[in-house]
Amino acid sequence: MLDTLFTQVRLLDPAAGMDQPGALLVRDGRIADFGADLGRPDGATVIAAEGAVLCPGLVDMRASLGEPGYEYRETIASAAQAAAAGGITTLAALPDSRPAIDDPALVRLLTARGEETGSLTILPYGALTRGCRGEELAELGLLREAGAVAFTDGGRAIASAKLMRLALAYAHGFAARVVVHAEDPALAAGGAATEGELATRLGLPGIPAAAEAMLVARDIRLARLTGGAVHFAHVSTAEALALIRAAKDEGLAVTCDTAPPYFDLNETAIGNFRTYAKLSPPLRPESDRLAVAAALADGTIDAVASDHQPRDADDKRQPFALASPGGAGLATLLGVTLAQVHGAGLALARAIALLTAGPARLLGSDAGTLAKGAPADLCLFAPDAAWRVEAGALPGKAQNTPFDGRALEGRVLGTWKAGKRVFG
Repeated sequence: MLDTLFTQVRLLDPAAGMDQPGALLVRDGRIADFGADLGRPDGATVIAAEGAVLCPGLVDMRASLGEPGYEYRETIASAAQAAAAGGITTLAALPDSRPAIDDPALVRLLTARGEETGSLTILPYGALTRGCRGEELAELGLLREAGAVAFTDGGRAIASAKLMRLALAYAHGFAARVVVHAEDPALAAGGAATEGELATRLGLPGIPAAAEAMLVARDIRLARLTGGAVHFAHVSTAEALALIRAAKDEGLAVTCDTAPPYFDLNETAIGNFRTYAKLSPPLRPESDRLAVAAALADGTIDAVASDHQPRDADDKRQPFALASPGGAGLATLLGVTLAQVHGAGLALARAIALLTAGPARLLGSDAGTLAKGAPADLCLFAPDAAWRVEAGALPGKAQNTPFDGRALEGRVLGTWKAGKRVFG
């Protein structure tokens, strides 16, 4: 493999506190050197990208891949294509496939299938309960031994507090996090939008926003009781964030992520029954959106995940209350996050930390850094380049983006996996 030399770039590595102009040399698939000015090795490929940012490949800590069982929505190959276009080189795959990832052999299979793509490292979550049904714990120890990075039932909350207590205690014994879809199942049952004036006007069954905070409060108490580590996924309300902030101040092993829809869109995006904007949890009022955006900057939120939930046309071409919730998010993860930099004052280094070092730390991965000797998983992007999201023209199979028509600034110019260019 020929050496690759990046020159005239802004080197941005939040894990190392690095933000400087300079050059970076890739040799044998690894980062060999970086600095203000590097000489050009004989035969090296030179990529001069003045004004562009070179950062670690993005680490997406929450995505469904569709495979196994839902290949009509997405496949590992199509998801890898979309991820590469979005600058993502490492991805944590949810276990809510068919069959669920509750068997060690399936954990190893997902890892191997990621390697086969040549562009994406897949870090599998193990199912928290058998079949992700919320009835009895899966074999957490065997799943962890096979390579599961954490345990979750994906988009299903654990209704039983007793079962959740056991889950946190057992996972703690294996030094693993439990990742929670924070939504009280009884309150959310049958709902399609956040309960309030808009849902009433549209005649949609509502889900009270308090359903999120109620489960967050319960599981914080259980984390305190067991000493276990709990991670709240796609947090979307101010009330839940306040509880998480307080738990962190207390020193509990509590972390959280959110997804771009919850800081870029509010509930009005469902418009005239626009099913592409039907998500789980549902979009919230503007006050909650602003609270999520503020929590990105103040450190309450540890990571931004794509929350990629592929759906096909038949899943969405239904009356709003019957349509499947979920949005495609791989190709838009960086661009929508950068909208907070351009329009809301979020520091670029903080935004990239939420997409690299933050999720890598939570997943126990050595990705998300530009350290010398690290694999050359890289994302090169033009922070001010404008583009428009267009459903039907996104890379990959899933086109159900809630951001259809959204104008963005920040385009991926190239993605490298272990020194090999896989996009751009």
